Amino acid sequence: MLEQLKKDVCAANLELAARGVVIYTWGNVSGIDREKGLVVIKPSGVDYDGMKPEDMVVVDLMTGETVEGKWNPSSDTKTHLELYRRYPAIGGITHTHSVNAVAFAQAGMDIPALGTTHADYFYGAVPCTRSLTQAEVETDYEGNTGVVIAETLDSRGIDPISVPGIVVKNHGPFTWGKDPAQSVYHAVVLDTVAEMTLKTLQLNPQAEMPQYILDKHYMRKHGPNAYYGQKK
Repeated sequence: MLEQLKKDVCAANLELAARGVVIYTWGNVSGIDREKGLVVIKPSGVDYDGMKPEDMVVVDLMTGETVEGKWNPSSDTKTHLELYRRYPAIGGITHTHSVNAVAFAQAGMDIPALGTTHADYFYGAVPCTRSLTQAEVETDYEGNTGVVIAETLDSRGIDPISVPGIVVKNHGPFTWGKDPAQSVYHAVVLDTVAEMTLKTLQLNPQAEMPQYILDKHYMRKHGPNAYYGQKK
């Protein structure tokens, strides 16, 4: 299973580059084997071009220690681990510096739900965290980034499965899903939705969407009586 997870995580990282939401080394995807308590993640600062499954790094979920791999793990590993520890339903995590989502992060703004494309994937606004304090940055920057993400979700009563993403103020987006591939899918959708929202707010700063439209579009795809798509 671990070898397959390495393949899945590598493929997910390459998908980020293929979809144009990362350039150079600007992003990372991870996946978790919860039975073994191990996380597979992209190596730090390694270009996507030519990346192979054997380049992935395996770290212990609880200690963060590298247990397998020839490279150092992503510098964002502690953030990923914090989210895996707090939310058992998460099976994959993606972090990017995609332009449109980062614009909201740098502005310190939620990405509001203004249309049905957003509603199909995020059941409400995609939240923006508070800024990390100087002490949080200096003591454990990456770990505290995960703490601040969880603080934002929990304090606002946001279900991380219904809203599978967030923007960290002054930093950028993190998304997640049931596996690495779904976390990447959400990262791509999030940046597209952010672009739509930016353009909408330029045209009409007072734009909004009624709750009943949000409810309808999210529930027809994810609710107990969902009918979007084909039955398996």
